[in-house]
Amino acid sequence: MFTFNVLKRGSESVKKYDLIVIGAGPAGLTAGIYGGRAGLKVAILDSGLSGGQLLTIDVIENWPGEMSISGQDLAKKIRSHASKYAEIYEMTDVTRIQSVGNEFQIETSSGTFISKAIIFATGAKRKKLNVPGEKELTGKGVSYCAVCDGSFFIGKRVIVVGGGNTAFSDAIYLKSIGVDVILVHRRTSFRAFKALVDRARELGIVFKTPYVVRKILGEEKVEGVIVENVETGRSEELRVEGVFIAIGLEPNSKLAKELGVDVDEQGFIKVDRNMRTNVPRVYAAGDVTGGLMQVIKATAEGAIAALSAHEDLAS
Repeated sequence: MFTFNVLKRGSESVKKYDLIVIGAGPAGLTAGIYGGRAGLKVAILDSGLSGGQLLTIDVIENWPGEMSISGQDLAKKIRSHASKYAEIYEMTDVTRIQSVGNEFQIETSSGTFISKAIIFATGAKRKKLNVPGEKELTGKGVSYCAVCDGSFFIGKRVIVVGGGNTAFSDAIYLKSIGVDVILVHRRTSFRAFKALVDRARELGIVFKTPYVVRKILGEEKVEGVIVENVETGRSEELRVEGVFIAIGLEPNSKLAKELGVDVDEQGFIKVDRNMRTNVPRVYAAGDVTGGLMQVIKATAEGAIAALSAHEDLAS
């Protein structure tokens, strides 16, 4: 189905495209759809599997046209659609990008790519608490993905740390599969949507506020946590067997910064309303641009970025 130019550099094949999208989450896959439909030769590169953060979401209830759909099912649908218009390279690590004349040379674990334009749809990763015991017990009771690891804690008590949509979605999912959940948050108010907070209350999830985690306890596995009341300074120990951390995201913008792309003080890529960065023919879309961390926003930005690339390449 796909045709692309293959150049030879020594004994190495170099694949040439009009547009390379780095990241195969909702933003990147949608960029592939819109770029391909606009007539561009598009490749999507991802270091993992297609889907991005969607793969960690149990249920999505605000995607237009779907009253309820799992993140994995939505990822499969979008990937299937994107594969009609773009070549998708999964398990492909991008190691270096450099500008060569009017093109970009992209070195990866799957070979060298040449592109006239790039969209960074590299997403964001879960922030860490950076408390004693977190690093040592990651994978031994400390987790950043409730959907991935929740089944190991059925019938056990865990805490979910955070007060946003992700934290509440994680807590609700864990409770629904039979995990005893305490939600720990540093404030008495929550950033999460009211519908999620109400649902958590209905399920009987315990809210422990305003507390922060100071230490994760255990040797071979999590055995508890030390939490501190931020108003009184009083500390106490909670006996739990799991710690699910959902305190926000930090952008995967390292490759973009190395190319000279401007980022804000938090590392999110700066874009204009058309998803253009400060570097000509370089665009960004999705969680890596900051703002609202929602699938609908990521897909919209992916579409805009691809159409901006098409417009710029045609001029």
